[in-house]
Amino acid sequence: MQKLAIQGGNRLNGEVRISGAKNAALPILCASLLTRDALQLGNVPDLNDVATMRKLLQQMGVAIEANGSQMALSAANIDKLEAPYDMVKTMRAAILVLGPLVARFGEARVSLPGGCAIGSRPVDLHIKGLQAMGAEIHIEHGYIHAQVPTGSGGGRLKGARIFFDLVSVTGTENLMMAAVLADGVTVLENAAREPEVVDLAHCLIAMGAKIEGAGSDTISIAGVEKLHGASHRVMPDRIESGTFLVAAAAAGGDITLIDARADILENVLEKLQEAGASIQAAGSTINLKMSKRPKAVNVRTAPYPAFPTDMQAQFMAMNTIAEGSAMVVETIFENRFMHVQELRRLGAQIEVEGNTAVIKGCAQLEGATIMATDLRASACLVIAGLVAQGETIVDRIYHLDRGYEHIEAKLSALGAQIRRLK
Repeated sequence: MQKLAIQGGNRLNGEVRISGAKNAALPILCASLLTRDALQLGNVPDLNDVATMRKLLQQMGVAIEANGSQMALSAANIDKLEAPYDMVKTMRAAILVLGPLVARFGEARVSLPGGCAIGSRPVDLHIKGLQAMGAEIHIEHGYIHAQVPTGSGGGRLKGARIFFDLVSVTGTENLMMAAVLADGVTVLENAAREPEVVDLAHCLIAMGAKIEGAGSDTISIAGVEKLHGASHRVMPDRIESGTFLVAAAAAGGDITLIDARADILENVLEKLQEAGASIQAAGSTINLKMSKRPKAVNVRTAPYPAFPTDMQAQFMAMNTIAEGSAMVVETIFENRFMHVQELRRLGAQIEVEGNTAVIKGCAQLEGATIMATDLRASACLVIAGLVAQGETIVDRIYHLDRGYEHIEAKLSALGAQIRRLK
């Protein structure tokens, strides 16, 4: 099992290019299932989750050619309408093949998902939405079996009005993809507003879909008979952007993000300025300067456009060495404080009660061996290692490789002393 060894105490300086967004790339890869024609994608990140999704699609019969961050997908010869457990167990996003398969082929068999153990992320919203559109669904032996009755418009889903009890990003994406080939108009209410949902909508529109309202809480989709091929560039990863900015704010330094977007990071940038960072954004670059110890900042997670749950752990790492005390409230996932115990091993002073953590900043963390528990917790522990005195070993970094492209190479280029141990 691979580990990262980090020698703390170095400031971060220089430029770093931001990769394509994992959470945009995964649903967009699944969108290739909606047409026989080729889908040409750019800025696809080199991540374990992307490799897993690619393998899953190829197993179904999608022909894929990749060259660096460019990828061409052709789903002209699909011969297997199934996502098996061994593929889905490591990546919850595999549930995103369900909507496209049912929409185009009228049936699908998808394993109930796995992924990070950060709390319950029920798939019942996906299932209820597809049932409202006419699909018959049974869950047997850990698999979701979905089928559109052949008497129902030749096995075609029907437009419907669907209200989400909870805001669900993957639920919104799955049902939006299902709706683009449905007969009639589908309206998704209380839909997720995340930029990644908007990026998927842009890709689907380029493929011939009729979608209005993406980015708002009401999305209207007028179904079409078929989609065609298209070219699309995956948006930059706002969570990777935020992670590097927090790392520089915690460790001190002067970094510039290239190929980034400030407009989808407003909440994170405001909190960093509150912590004492100087931030300048122009075009596709974001510059952060930090010359002093950060000030503690309170954080409360909520669906976009509020503060993202995927940045909570990174801010907690910064708060451990900040001036003053801060409160972090997690409202999205009930089990997303597993990194707290590991931060305490480095000397962090954190008390947790329910969904609230109170962090009292200390002058110095001390290096130790710590273990990553999920994707964003991994990034949090890397940031803690960058500011800790001595050497920190981060174990189980396969979580990190699911969502960060070559993170140790990028941090090394900024001046961090970090290396991978095999």
